[in-house]
Formats: sequence, structure tokens, C-alpha cells
Amino acid sequence: MSDGTGKPKTTTSRRRFLGAGLALGGAAIAGKAHAGEGEAAILEKKDWNQYLGDGVDARPYGHPSEFEKSVVRRNVAWLTADPVSSVNFTPLHDLDGIITPNGLCFERHHAGIAEVDPAQHRLMINGLVDKQMVFTMADIMRFPRENRVYFLECAANSGMEWRGAQLNGCQFTHGMIHNVMYTGVPLKLLLEEAGVKTNAKWIMPEGADASAMTRSVPLQKAMEDCLVAFKMNGEALRPEQGYPLRLVVPGWEGNMWVKWLRRLEVGDEPWHHREETSKYTDLLENGKARRFTWEMDAKSVITNPSPQAPLLHKKGQTVITGIAWSGRGTIDRVDVSIDGGRNWMPARLDGPSLDKSMHRFYVDFDWDGSPLLLQSRAMDSTGYVQPTKDQLRAERGTNSIYHNNGIQTWHVKANGEVENVEVS
Repeated sequence: MSDGTGKPKTTTSRRRFLGAGLALGGAAIAGKAHAGEGEAAILEKKDWNQYLGDGVDARPYGHPSEFEKSVVRRNVAWLTADPVSSVNFTPLHDLDGIITPNGLCFERHHAGIAEVDPAQHRLMINGLVDKQMVFTMADIMRFPRENRVYFLECAANSGMEWRGAQLNGCQFTHGMIHNVMYTGVPLKLLLEEAGVKTNAKWIMPEGADASAMTRSVPLQKAMEDCLVAFKMNGEALRPEQGYPLRLVVPGWEGNMWVKWLRRLEVGDEPWHHREETSKYTDLLENGKARRFTWEMDAKSVITNPSPQAPLLHKKGQTVITGIAWSGRGTIDRVDVSIDGGRNWMPARLDGPSLDKSMHRFYVDFDWDGSPLLLQSRAMDSTGYVQPTKDQLRAERGTNSIYHNNGIQTWHVKANGEVENVEVS
């Protein structure tokens, strides 16, 4: 196995911990500076105190500080056969809030990044419509547009954890997700322009990349809240995110969010193509497979501390933070445990509470320096409660890759190091 960098790792992060009694931390304490420490750092003159920096013309497109150069997407070489049909992961442990910066949104490609000239790009609507239509990008920009914040999660996110703790870092266990503001045209308006026939029940979006990605989407969902998006976080889609046009299917698995969108066929039944038959189905213990499991169930993960974000202080004031999301609505509550699920305390939800979007949570407590078994458990607006991994396996076995929303456990050692484990 690997620690997420492709290198072999020890079995310690894969062992199943027997639940051990851990005392809950005390109440949050006010932040304190450490008297007598750091005088040199505050008193010495630094280069940035004395010399002029670059002017406004030096960086026409802004970029992060050089001191943040480690905050990047990363891949795991052994997960897929080839980089052009592969995935990299959002560095969740280095982020806060709910909006993912465009340059850090995870990528999943089936034929590499298509570099599409928007002047030559077209979107066709055909099939069971009153009139076949072809739209230019200029045509699409003339329709009424909306701004919506949604998460996009690959159905295979956390997929390597079905058989046990494997990848040592929340970037690798949970990083096939991002959360951005999309700007686009409601798909309903484009379909109404073409005129949907009364016997239509499905649409099939198709991508312009070499894989010609297709998925069957119920017409009801298409008319309800899908967008044809051309911007994310205010700027044009990045090429790796489908520039110049992609489908947004809120709350549903990312494979359906077809990038480089070039065609929408309207039909009366699903097409049963590769990505919804041999792929993106949930293989059960008895050999049968669940199909059309589109919605992403409520899920959460503590992003800090985590294996890539150890605790650097010995004890004292500590902030636990993470994210939660649900494809069926908003997150109503997140509970956090520091003793492997024996006891739970409510986390503080912070920031906007948006439908089918990430929610940020925090727990502030006084760490006494003893080992911790950190878990988070999300509850959404439908009343659904995030299950344990054992509860999931009891229902579905361990043959699946997709839709693993089980509770994640991080073992925080007394020295502050953190590893991926399971408890029983």
C-alpha cells in the first residue's frame, strides 16, 4: 500500500484500534501569546521591512505566496494506469472556509485535458425535441444566468477505504471534492428553447474530449436545478474543469457533471453506456450491483488535524476543523468525537449554510497531550445520519469502489503525529 505519495507504508495506520477510553477535552480557552518567546523574530529587521517590493505590473495574474508553494493538488501514481485517465486530489488539510480556489480543485480525466477554442465550440440539443438546435458560446451568454455554490464529489471519493484504512492523508482519502460558485444558464431554459416532446424522460450529455463522456440523466433532474456553467468563482472555467462549458448536476456524483459539454440528446429511456454499466455502479457482497445511485449521501471529514496536518504544539488550546456536505440538502449538525465514537460533542457550524454545498465546522478545546481518536459525524436536513464504516459494510460488503461515506478516524499520537486508522 501507499502513504499517498506512491511509497510503501507501514501497517500501523491500517490496524484496527480497539476503542480506548479517552477523556473529553475541557472547555475552549482564550488564545494566549507565549511570554518571553520570539523576541528576536519581532525585534530584528527583515528584508520586507526595509526594501521595496514588486509593483502592480509584476504579477498580472495573481498567485499564492512562495511560502505556500506546498499547497497543491497531488496524485497517487499507483491508483490509475495513466495520467491522462487519472485523478489528482484537493489539499483539504490546507484549506479553510467552504470555497475551493480554482487552481486547487481536484481533477478527474478520462482522456486528458481538452483544450477547446470557445469560438469553435458548439452545444447541440437533439433527439426528442421540437427543433434540433446548435448554440454558440455567444448564444448561451444571452440567456438568463444564475450563481450557485455547490460541491462536486467523485463517486469514488474514499473508495480505497472500503477494505480498511489505506491512504494516509485526508487529501487522498477525501480530496476528490471541491466546492465553488458556478455561473451558468439553467438547463431548463435551453431545453425549453428546443421544445421537449411529451414522451421525453431522459437526457444524455456528451463531452467534447477524446473520451466522449456520456451519462444518462433523468429529465426531471435536468429541469429542476441543473446548470450549463461557463464560470467558476467568477472567472472562466479552467481547462481541467471543462472550459468553456460544463454541466452542473447539484448533489449528484461528479461523473455526471460532463465537461467540455458539446451535446444534449433527449430520449425516452436511459442509454446504458459504459460509465453507468461497467463503471459507476456499486458492486455488492452477493455479486449484484446497484445502478443509478446518483445522489451523494451526507459525509464529513476532519481536515485538521489529520495525517498531513499534525499538531505542532504539545498541549493547550487546539482547533479541530473539517467539512461536511450532503447531496440531499443542507447540513443541520456535525458531532465530533475525540475518543473513537464513545462520546460526541456538537461542533460549531460556521459560514453560510447552502443547499448541496460544503459546510465548515469547528471544535475548540484544550488538549491535555494524550492520544486522540478523532471522528466527525454529519446529519443533513432530511434527518440522514452519516454511518460508520462497519454499518456500511454490513449493508454493502467490501467489493465496491463508489459511494463510501463512512465515518473517518484519525489517530492523534501524544507527539502530535496523525495517522489513518479504524476503530472497533
